[in-house]
Amino acid sequence: MSLRMGAIADDYTGASDLASTLSGNGLRVIQTIGVPAHDMELPDVDAVVVALKSRSIAAADAVRQSLDAERWLRARGASHVLFKVCSTFDSTARGNIGPVTDALAERAGAMPLVCPAFPRNRRTVYQGHLFVGGDRLDESPLKDHPVTPMRDSSLVRLMAAQSRRPVALLPLVVVRDGDDAVRAELARLRMQGVGSVIADAVFDTDLEVLGRVALDDTLSTGASGLGLGLARALAGARAIDSEVWPTARSPDLRGSLVLAGSCSAATLEQLDIAERDLPVLRLDGEALLAGHGDVDDAIAWARRRLAEGPAVIATSAPPDRVLELQARHGAQRVSEVLEDALADIALRLATEGLSRLIVAGGETSGAVVDKLGIEAFLIGRELAPGVPLLHALGRRHADLRLVLKSGNFGGPGFFADALQAG
Repeated sequence: MSLRMGAIADDYTGASDLASTLSGNGLRVIQTIGVPAHDMELPDVDAVVVALKSRSIAAADAVRQSLDAERWLRARGASHVLFKVCSTFDSTARGNIGPVTDALAERAGAMPLVCPAFPRNRRTVYQGHLFVGGDRLDESPLKDHPVTPMRDSSLVRLMAAQSRRPVALLPLVVVRDGDDAVRAELARLRMQGVGSVIADAVFDTDLEVLGRVALDDTLSTGASGLGLGLARALAGARAIDSEVWPTARSPDLRGSLVLAGSCSAATLEQLDIAERDLPVLRLDGEALLAGHGDVDDAIAWARRRLAEGPAVIATSAPPDRVLELQARHGAQRVSEVLEDALADIALRLATEGLSRLIVAGGETSGAVVDKLGIEAFLIGRELAPGVPLLHALGRRHADLRLVLKSGNFGGPGFFADALQAG
């Protein structure tokens, strides 16, 4: 297998988001869970997205895992690697976006373009500032992420705080002048010793320019929007090979489970709407943290309902409730306990034979997929921007259809729509 490009994603839902974007723009794509074994057999595809859980771990561990993934991808012919990060640039002053980008760039001798813009999800970059819709990131609801709150919209400042290498800006006026103007500006910045370049982008056409120019180098860092630019540059007008994806599943919805761990406003609304038509069990976070919450009871509740149709189990809670739990028990412990509970539920029910599994929340998705031991996914059609249908590959749960949704993604009726799509 010789790849047209590779990608390293810092969480699982972000990997699915990117893989869906690459697939929708003409590439045949597989997403792996972690760095694959050297002897893992994969179909003939154009791109592999290696999904890591490296967004919130220690920077040194994130660097090590990312370098391992990059080595695997280069060995299979990937001449360009995209380090995929969240379109809200979720990170802290210590990393991990800067340290990982630095390490990958130093190994590859690259001066990467860095752009988290993704216009169809209302993420744009102008004058180096990240916007969510019409609001700067630090003035948007997304500033209050429970693990990586974002209090600054300046990507140049954010990147410079994390990076050992100088950071520069490629302004929109240069991007709009086209490929040659961008190449000339990048050559000038390289001569000045710049290490990475934040790039403005407001529309897909801007990302197409950046994608074409990024392929001149060996590395880039960005969200799925930059993946769109890269894929369009690589694929041109070539049609997607539909034969890679398995045949459609029966419309029977029995054995379809939804797990929600995200506390985003979007997921909370989606749960409220789902509750009108579907059985929803909301687990008590305080009880789980105190050791009184009974996963066995939740599994028994789900078993009875899955025999008749879909069921939903959630640990999601409003932000003020989450902050209360974190204040009493610590943010890390809250995340670990709630994610482990949902992952245990997923494993036990999947072992009994789930047909569909839909998971809301990046960290929750990571915990669930790790617990299930799934090695890779084929990427199917997109159900919502950045959310593809997945078909498990490998030795475990190989017939399971999955959807891994970032908390903020999808419309109000997403859960019902996703259940019908598989």
